[in-house]
Formats: sequence, C-alpha cells, structure tokens
Amino acid sequence: MTERGTNAYKQLTDVPVPVARALRAARAAGFAFSCRPEQGRLLYALAGGAGAAIGETGTGCGVGLAWLAAGAGPGVRLVSVERDARRAALAAEVFADDARVTVVHAEWTALAAHGPFDLLVLDGGGQGKAPGDTPADPRELLTPHGTVVIDDFTPSTTWPPTHGGAVDHARLHWLTHPALRATELRLAPGLATVVGTRRRPSDIS
Repeated sequence: MTERGTNAYKQLTDVPVPVARALRAARAAGFAFSCRPEQGRLLYALAGGAGAAIGETGTGCGVGLAWLAAGAGPGVRLVSVERDARRAALAAEVFADDARVTVVHAEWTALAAHGPFDLLVLDGGGQGKAPGDTPADPRELLTPHGTVVIDDFTPSTTWPPTHGGAVDHARLHWLTHPALRATELRLAPGLATVVGTRRRPSDIS
C-alpha cells in the first residue's frame, strides 16, 4: 500500500473498469493507501502471464487486486487476504460479480491455504518490512518459475540498498534470496518494486 496512492488517480480517466470501481470504494471509505497507477500497470502486465492462480496480501479496498483481475485470463483464480474486516467487506463487494476473485478476511498467512501461486503480490504482510512481520517463503507460496512482487520501496542506488540512511534489510532479503532471481525496478522517481522469479530446485546450488 502506498501513501497517497488513491489520490494519484485524480487525473486519470483511462483505467480499467474494475480499477475505477475499486477507486470509488476507496474514496468513499476515505482509504488513501491504494497502489499507485505505475504499480497497477505492472501488476496488470504480470497478471497476463499467470496460468492458474494469483495471490495477494493486503487487499485494501481492492485497487491493486482490480489491476490484477483486469489483466488476468478468464480461467485464472485470484485470492487476496485483508486483515481489516471493513476493508475486506468493501473489496469483496467490488468483486461480487467476478467469480474468479476471492477476498479473505484473515491474517496474510492464511494465503498459504490457497496456493501455490503463479504470481504473488506482497502488498501487506509477508514483506518483512515491519518488526514482527516474517517474510513470506517463496518456496511455499510460488510455483516453479512463479513471480513475486514486493512493492513500495524508495529507489536506492547503493549496495547494499539503503533506506533512511540505514541498510534496507527487507529489500536486501528479497534481492539476495537463494530461491529467487530478483531485481529492483524503478517505476517512478520515488517508487521502486522488487520482482523475483522462483528458481527451480535444480537451479539452486
């Protein structure tokens, strides 16, 4: 979730219909932390490569999930987990007419029961950014060659990556994870995302 992400759509009129619907729900609820359009377009593109299942943590009011649903194929199953009951209910209403989409009110760890996934978007828990938030295990949640997206980083030009003048251990974790081939993508001057593809067991030394 990105601070002021909902407001980033004020000047946009060409978003997919599910995204527009989720944005209306976010604005009505006063929810400011939707994923930004730059991130949404990336999710839309990646969803097109998912063959069977997409998972997401941190549904919010469903804006990121809407980008995923808009990009995913007709037979792809999407499951998103949201810990806040009100937001989970709002997002479920947004997707009430899309049988592919399930919104679960639970802690992010409940996502494991619905995997593994071809595409996993860590927009809430499982990123490892906050104290006590154990990073998700891509070996458990991803299919071989599945893709994981960890969003909302500030771009860094140093190695190891830094944030706020200190080593960014969460980003370092994902960029050096032995089960992933990962890289940082700069989506805007102040926004970066880490994207990783799960290695096959035979690729891991």
